[in-house]
Amino acid sequence: MHCPFCGHDQTKVVDSRLANEGRQIRRRRECLACEVRFSTLETAEFALPRVVKRDGTRMPFDEEKVRAGLLKALEKRPVATEEIDSVVADIVQRLRLSGEREISSDKIGAWVMEALSRLDQVAYVRFASVYHSFQDVEAFRRQIEQLEYERNRLNENQLPLLKETRRKKK
Repeated sequence: MHCPFCGHDQTKVVDSRLANEGRQIRRRRECLACEVRFSTLETAEFALPRVVKRDGTRMPFDEEKVRAGLLKALEKRPVATEEIDSVVADIVQRLRLSGEREISSDKIGAWVMEALSRLDQVAYVRFASVYHSFQDVEAFRRQIEQLEYERNRLNENQLPLLKETRRKKK
């Protein structure tokens, strides 16, 4: 590791600790020449699948594009940055676990929509409008009806946590 201050090629690790929920290691280093201390982040590097776009072009996966899409959909919505980071990390994890060499952008978009449907329904509809290229109000209406149907279906399948029992007073 080269010192970012003097360029010397020898540094020593002073301290190491886990960062970013254990996905990174933060190392505190000291330059052996100028004795300035600085921090580095170490992350395991994985070969993620290439993304096949709708027009057939292939490109490397870019998690910042996923994050940008989420941020645009969630603009001015009450969703914490940590939740957005968690969604991005989950999508990257799904890509790693897929074992595929290539994956369609449609599949990634579906994962984003799935996450947004749990996070914020307004953001979900915003993202869906771009993802599905809505052309008119009717397309929005159909998407909202589908979202309501899914929400109601999930609620019907859930059992109550506590059974309501009412006693009649004598």
